[in-house]
Amino acid sequence: MATRPVFKVIKPFPYVQEELIDFEWHKGMAATQKQKSVRSLHNAAHNLFNDLNVLEISTKSESTLGVSLSAFNLLVTLKNGREIPLENIFHAAKVFENGGPFKELLTIPTHEVKRDSRLVESGCLTGFFSNGKTWPLTPKTIFYDWIYINALKLNKELHSQIIQYNAFTDIEFNPKKSVNCQARAAALYVSLVNNGTLKQVTHSADEFIAHLSQSIGSCASPVQKDLFI
Repeated sequence: MATRPVFKVIKPFPYVQEELIDFEWHKGMAATQKQKSVRSLHNAAHNLFNDLNVLEISTKSESTLGVSLSAFNLLVTLKNGREIPLENIFHAAKVFENGGPFKELLTIPTHEVKRDSRLVESGCLTGFFSNGKTWPLTPKTIFYDWIYINALKLNKELHSQIIQYNAFTDIEFNPKKSVNCQARAAALYVSLVNNGTLKQVTHSADEFIAHLSQSIGSCASPVQKDLFI
């Protein structure tokens, strides 16, 4: 057995409701085993909540949309027009006590980004730096949510598909080991769309931080670990 969160879209503030679900875990690293666990998780969630339309967001998803929404595949458009996977953007923006941001991480293969030794040898994470703005660690997922939501907002095809769902999972995300979660960011995006506040909230980074601080929470993690995708 294992426990993983399902992130439900809710209309009122704080926009996302996290439900911890117990389900049968299928051991093994093969994608087929991960997909069995996803099905088990979704079945358990449906047994508890009969109004869910759940999407798995990860490279292990059986849905093409779910794979496309993975941080490995979701692209962020830079000011120069270049498209970079969100995974690279996130890690390249990290600032540590003894170094960073490491902009070179924007251009290396996505699967190699989190293996860069500087991400574990540069001391404690102190924040993020992107587009001339320094982002704090509190609220604890604010920077990740910002880049994920903005990347999604600019992709009309993904937008039209994701809003059909009202709950999201990421089978690799373990809240005991990591902070940021693409499934949670996706739920937040859909909720902002449903509330008609997406444009207002993403007008600027400061507006985003001010509006979402209470919903995301104010407890910082001293070290934000890898994205689980």
